[in-house]
Amino acid sequence: MSHTQTYLAEAREVIERIDVHEVEKMVGLLRAARDSQARIFFLGIGGSAANASHAVNDFRKIVGFEAYAPTDNVAELTARINDDGWNSVFANWLKGSRLTSTDVVFVFSVGGGDLQHNVSPNLVHALQYAKEVGATILGVVGRNGGFTAQVADACVIVPNVNPKNTTPHTEAFQAVIWHLLVSHPDLQMNPTKWESIR
Repeated sequence: MSHTQTYLAEAREVIERIDVHEVEKMVGLLRAARDSQARIFFLGIGGSAANASHAVNDFRKIVGFEAYAPTDNVAELTARINDDGWNSVFANWLKGSRLTSTDVVFVFSVGGGDLQHNVSPNLVHALQYAKEVGATILGVVGRNGGFTAQVADACVIVPNVNPKNTTPHTEAFQAVIWHLLVSHPDLQMNPTKWESIR
């Protein structure tokens, strides 16, 4: 089989193996959070940061959340990294945003954070702070889910069907899952443009 055929076959397998119950649990938590006027904070690094930015747009416009991502403000992000360090950048940003127990922290990550291997320690410290505050934690992650999966109230782990393609499948399916969420009838408040044109 060609690379294209193999990649698409892997994508089909990922879809078949997604934990639907975990997705529906996420829907319920998001609905309850929105009903209590919670804010939602998306955290991601690299490609997952781009996904976080896109998700902020969709959750604000389609679902009616007050939503933010620290990586959308490059001035504050780089000032915090420069002054306070990479490890604390997200935790300090959440503190500056006055994170509360009614808010949601939503992580997009390939590995989910791992202090032992010094992978995405900024996510780990942010989630430790979120747990301390009592915020709801959600995630869409890959591999074994890392620290995010350990502490999340609901976490979709993108099945690792081929270790050579862990990152591309995880980041692609982050988009699949958040688009599923914003189009879910229990969450969607506003129609998307093309679907609203008759």
